[in-house]
Amino acid sequence: MTSTITSSDVTVRVRGDELSFRLHETGERGPEAVLFLHGSGPGATGLSNWERIIADLGHRFWCLAPDQIGFGDSAHPLDAPRGMGPFNELRAEALLALVDVLGLEKVHLVGNSMGGQLAILMTLARPDLVGKVLLMGSGGAPDMPVSPGLKHLREFYASPSAESLKGLLSEFVYDLEPLRDTVDRVVAERMAYVNRDDVRRSHEASFDPNGARRFFTREELATITHDVLCVHGRDDRIIPVDASRYFADSLPKANLYVIGQCGHWTQIEHPETFENLLLGFVDGQI
Repeated sequence: MTSTITSSDVTVRVRGDELSFRLHETGERGPEAVLFLHGSGPGATGLSNWERIIADLGHRFWCLAPDQIGFGDSAHPLDAPRGMGPFNELRAEALLALVDVLGLEKVHLVGNSMGGQLAILMTLARPDLVGKVLLMGSGGAPDMPVSPGLKHLREFYASPSAESLKGLLSEFVYDLEPLRDTVDRVVAERMAYVNRDDVRRSHEASFDPNGARRFFTREELATITHDVLCVHGRDDRIIPVDASRYFADSLPKANLYVIGQCGHWTQIEHPETFENLLLGFVDGQI
């Protein structure tokens, strides 16, 4: 049985400014929740990453899947920080403010790609607030090569089109054929955002070539004593599986789960496996 997804706008105050989140949620509200953090990319939103997962798991958790600041129908600051590193620092602060506004005492974090970076930033900043952390194809590992797919993502607005977006998302998956309808649907949904001026502005701020990036050293990762599960597609063409090996080696209580015949979209390519991993992890069976 799937749960009904509701969406609302929640305003938080960060660095003296009010920022609005578009928040998608399922499940029964309480003092504890699972916060699903989507990755970057043209037109990315909380639902385009997590719609099936939060619908499936709403019977078990209070599931929260916001559009990140600078994405979708959340706020797009006019003077956003330049570079993924500084912009993600703002995003993480805003997420922590959201958690406080919602009155949560404990939040488990599930971070996909850029969302993994946000999960680590949140955990470093407020370790007592964070429960368990699942990093899925996470960015932020140093010395990783820039893949053709990631280069395509960063430079998408040099020639934005539905065809280019479909080509990009095809690189996210191991085998396009069984997911062709899904990719076509996501392309159609995302193009409505891609064509908005505020979305383009936020993308260009995030991927400003002169802006700073943020990598996590082994020394700072060693301070995170939470249970962490690193999940990665073996055939990921966006972020190499070695990134998750770095996190699994550096985080004191981390485990690594590699999924064969899987690319960068673990939760979309292998949703049942992903859901079972998450359930077992949060319940303490993994």
